[in-house]
Amino acid sequence: MDNTLLVSLSHQLAAYRAMDVIANNVANVSTPAFKREEMKFEEYISNMRPAEGEVGARPVSFVVDRGIVRDLGEGRIEQTGAPFDFAIKGKGYFVVQTPAGERYTRDGHFTLNPDGNLTTLDGNPVLGDGGPVTIAPEDGDITVGSDGTITGKQGQLGKLRLADFADERALRKEGANLYASDQPAMTAENASIEQGVIEASNVNPVAEITQMIEVSRAYQMSTTLTQSHQSMLQQAIQKLGAMPAN
Repeated sequence: MDNTLLVSLSHQLAAYRAMDVIANNVANVSTPAFKREEMKFEEYISNMRPAEGEVGARPVSFVVDRGIVRDLGEGRIEQTGAPFDFAIKGKGYFVVQTPAGERYTRDGHFTLNPDGNLTTLDGNPVLGDGGPVTIAPEDGDITVGSDGTITGKQGQLGKLRLADFADERALRKEGANLYASDQPAMTAENASIEQGVIEASNVNPVAEITQMIEVSRAYQMSTTLTQSHQSMLQQAIQKLGAMPAN
């Protein structure tokens, strides 16, 4: 393939992937504790075979993506007043039980199911130090301390489990605001819990829309370059075809 087309297509592909990431950020601007992501790129220079009549290899610059980077910055704290809404301040994740095993989330928008189990909105049990957190009707209104200790009318009911990891960026997204980990979970030592609030998404919609416009323009420029180059090639082929044979 022609070098110009290769360069142009690499830019288009990079812009397309970046647009997909930005669109996902915008779609989750209202998702509690969602962490925005960003596609990282770098220049890759390849020495291409010289064309006929040229001496030495020609360096050609391509754009390659180096993966998606998650912004671990905390979102703002939003007051809800709901007794089963919680936000984590500092490094840490709530631990929930799913059919696939333990998963981790910073989304503390929980609910109480008919059996008295504290769960995510998808029905996954929230885990405390002793297993799933259960709150009976006779426990009345509960309070949760900054260390995660749950207290009701009958006294202490348990303690919300908070996990931390040596490398947060290695956590894998699994949908529903959950993360999986291949590394062992540690007890979060530098985190506290606040009740009646949730952590908002850390997405800045204005910044994302601005970036979306910039990426869209870059994509359009690359597309225009590709179309112009293809048109030039087609014209050259037509002219060659119209030349009389010797």
